[in-house]
Amino acid sequence: MSGQTRTATFGGGCFWCLEAVFARVEGVQEVTSGYAGGHVENPTYREVCGGRTGHAEVVQVQFDPEVIGFHEILEIFFAIHDPTTLDRQGGDVGPQYRSIIFYHDEEQRLEAESHLAGLEEDGPWDAPIVTRLEPLERFWPAEKEHHRYYEKHPEQGYCRMVISPKLAMARKAFAHRLRE
Repeated sequence: MSGQTRTATFGGGCFWCLEAVFARVEGVQEVTSGYAGGHVENPTYREVCGGRTGHAEVVQVQFDPEVIGFHEILEIFFAIHDPTTLDRQGGDVGPQYRSIIFYHDEEQRLEAESHLAGLEEDGPWDAPIVTRLEPLERFWPAEKEHHRYYEKHPEQGYCRMVISPKLAMARKAFAHRLRE
């Protein structure tokens, strides 16, 4: 590895799902579940799930740009969630599950805008993309029990019914990019 690390922050439904996929991507050094985009200091999972703090469930992805670029990270992000459903991913409903990219710098903002424009033009969805793009102001790590949730609870119902199929799809679509 180059020693250089970049960070990307995404919300696209339950953070357990995003974390499980990104943790398997080559070049990703660390994935942390947490909260961003709200108005409450140091929110709890229960508060965020209540939908009144303004936060989204997010993952913060630290990656080596010499191994995987931000563009490829964006490709994976858009493949593993539905960016056309407002405040919803499957059965998870509420503003905390919104599709959002929290950019860390101007370069990420421009690349994300370009990527979104390309998806609007040539993407696989019939509905308009509702993914928001906002600067990251503050990231709050989730409570410890939410980190590496899938690895700790693979037999739990949500993991089997929602996360496992998402991982299977990612393995098929990004086999060249995933490690196991």
